[in-house]
Formats: sequence, C-alpha cells, structure tokens
Amino acid sequence: MSQNSQAQNRMGTANMLPLIFSMALPAMFSMLVQALYNIVDSYFVSQVSEKALAAVSLAFPIQNLLIAFAVGTAVGVTSLISRRLGQGRRKEAGAAAVHGILLGIATSLVFAVYGAFFTTPFFRMFESDPEIVHMGDQYISICCVLSFGSFVVVMIEKILQATGNMLWPMIFQLVGALINIVLDPVFIFGWFGLPAMGVVGAAAATVAGQILSMVFSVVVICVRPHEIQISFKGFRFDWQTVKNIYAVGLPAIMMQAIGTVMNMAMNAILSGFSTAAYTVFGLYFKLQSFVFMPVFGLTQGLLPIMGYNYGAKNKKRLLSALSQGCAIAAVIMAAGMLVFLLLPGQLLSIFNASEELHSIGIPALRIICTCFLFAALGIVSSTLFQAVGKGTYSLIVSLMRQLVVLVPVAWILAAATGQVNAVWWAFPIAETFSLAASVVFFLRLYHSQIKDL
Repeated sequence: MSQNSQAQNRMGTANMLPLIFSMALPAMFSMLVQALYNIVDSYFVSQVSEKALAAVSLAFPIQNLLIAFAVGTAVGVTSLISRRLGQGRRKEAGAAAVHGILLGIATSLVFAVYGAFFTTPFFRMFESDPEIVHMGDQYISICCVLSFGSFVVVMIEKILQATGNMLWPMIFQLVGALINIVLDPVFIFGWFGLPAMGVVGAAAATVAGQILSMVFSVVVICVRPHEIQISFKGFRFDWQTVKNIYAVGLPAIMMQAIGTVMNMAMNAILSGFSTAAYTVFGLYFKLQSFVFMPVFGLTQGLLPIMGYNYGAKNKKRLLSALSQGCAIAAVIMAAGMLVFLLLPGQLLSIFNASEELHSIGIPALRIICTCFLFAALGIVSSTLFQAVGKGTYSLIVSLMRQLVVLVPVAWILAAATGQVNAVWWAFPIAETFSLAASVVFFLRLYHSQIKDL
C-alpha cells in the first residue's frame, strides 16, 4: 500500500481521538502562531499612536472580507476533494485543486482593483478624523493590492489538508507568520537604517509574509509527492467543478463575509459613543483570536475526516468525529472564557491601552466571553454541514449569529440604554439563538442524509 493510500485509509480506520489530534494539532499550532501575529501586529501599531491603532481596527472589516473569499473558496475545494477521495475519484479531486488555485488568483485581482482605487470612501463612512482615515487607507490599500500571496497559499494549504496532510500547511502558515512578526518592528519603527513607516510598515510586513509563504508553498507542491496531482498540462476549465466548489464555498464565503457587514454595523453603532468604543471592539477580535484560532485549527483537521467518512458512508465515524470535536472545542473555549473573565485588564494592557480603553474594554471582554461555549458547538456543527455539502446551513447559522440577531439587538440596546456596556450583551444573546438553529439543522440533516448511511 502506498503512503498516500495509507493516509486515506487512516481517515477511514484509525482510532478517532488520536486521528483528530494528529490531523488537527499542526493546524491548531499554526493558527496559534497566527493569533500571536495578530497580537504582535497590533502591539507594535499601538506603540505608534492610539490613532494608528484605531485606523487598523477600522480596516479589519476589509481584511475580514479578503480572508472570507480566500478561505471560503478554499473550504469549498477542500470539501469537494475530500468527498471525491472518499469515493475513490482521484482524477476529479486533482481537477478540483487546479480549479481552486485559478479561482483564488482571479479573486485576488478583484481585490487588487478595489485596493488601488476604492478604499478611502470606506473609512470616511465611520471616521471624520483625516489622520485616522489616511492611515487606514494606506494600510488596507497595500493589503488588497498585494493579496495574491494570501489567496494562493491558503488554497494550497487547504488542498493538502483535504488529503490528510496537515504538516506542510502548518509549516506554510508558520513561515508567513514568523516573517511577518520579524518584519513588523523593522518596517514600523525603521530599524537597521530603514525609514520608520508606521502603519504602512505594518501592511508591508503583512504582505511580505504572505508572498514569501506562497513562494515556499509553490516550491513544496512542485517538488514533493502529494496525494493530489496539481498539473496545468491539458487542463480544461469545467463549470460543473466550479459549481461544486461554490456549492460549499459560496456559503462559506458569505458566512465569513457576514463578519464584514457585522463589523461595519457594530463600528457604526459604537462610533456613536466614541473612538475608544470601536477601538475596544477591534481589540476584542485580536484577543479572542487566541481562543477561536485553535478551534478553527481543530475544524481544519475535522473537515477532511468528516468529508472522507461521509463520502465512504461511514455513519459511526462521522458522528464520532462530530462528538469528539465538540468536546475538544468546548474545553478550549472554557479555558479562554476563564482568562477573559479573570484577566481583562491585563489583556488590554498589551496594547498600551489608555484609561478610557480600560474602562470600556474590561466589562466588554467579561460580557462577550460568556458566549464562548455556545460558539464552540456552533463552529463544529458548521464544519459538519460543510463536510457533507450543506454549506447553506452554516450560512444561515452565521447570519443569525452575526447579523440577523446580533446587530438589531446591539442597536436596540444602544438606543434604549444609551450605555456602551449594554451593547456587548448582544453577543451572548445572538449566540444562544444561533446554537438553537444549529441543533435544528443537525437533526434535520441527520434524518435526511446521515441516519441511513
């Protein structure tokens, strides 16, 4: 039996808990490094000025949208590849990989056009301070125009993860994140004779890490043997393959893009209180990445396992991956919730937070973290929906969590109380409704597609 066949057989036969950890730990570790980068990046920017930190916080929705298209498309490719491998259709799995890379490059060109010509109006919607608008515009323009590195490396990572190879994707992310972390202070503060570039330096470090990681990943995919053969020789574009990718990928894109709309809406609500209020909101997302990123890494390991066993019609292993994944995610989220409850002031101090940021941020962190456990179950459930081709279910749950419930409740709380601290309660309220929806969709999916496997 070949090494590749053994990897596929492992997803169908190995003991589930050790299999999940072997598949997920590399991704969890690399996602933790990504979270560390998020913290370090904002830490260095906060040393420039509080306005620089506010500008980067305002830029987050556009960055989130870019990530949504990169990761969402790649999730669709991962789901299709893992299902085709489970069905023994290896040639079609390889074709899906090639289509995915081309779709990623095409999407990066759209963001490049936006970054070159259309970023300034976005910042003017939320902020009148010309210095904050200018710094935000500089930062996000660079990130968008040079986003091709991010799109390509994310796609290659997901292609390899679909085959059960979690080591190389971890290395790719480590390379990008570590380069980013090293270059941040060099470019931001002008070390080694370079000019101090401030937020421009932060953006330059970000895209440099992405592009160098992309170059490394392309070299690896070309010179190392892999389960998926990526070859453009004789390639023929197939609209049915694109349709199959976006059947899962489009809901995944929309699911993450909802976060962009949510961030914009919340920034609009919070900017009615103060600049510090939306800055705290941005800092929360930086801090919660330390908790959520490992769970997202866990789902990267779960997705190919679930997809493979669903394609192989192995109900027992599919449900075992779901239950054990939920348990692991709940433990991670519980630990994160305790840290947020007990040490909110210390967390905010990482970013050189002012007294105003502390006064708003401490209750914010303590209130929002109460939804972490519910979020754990919802995230793993959404992974199941994606793995079996029901990305629409994940989309609906995310709509409830981040838009349909969260934003109206936040607006009502802000208008009714006039207190920024009341707004934060919208998060646990929305999470409760979305978890209920996840349970309903799981029961529906179980009876329609899983029960008789």
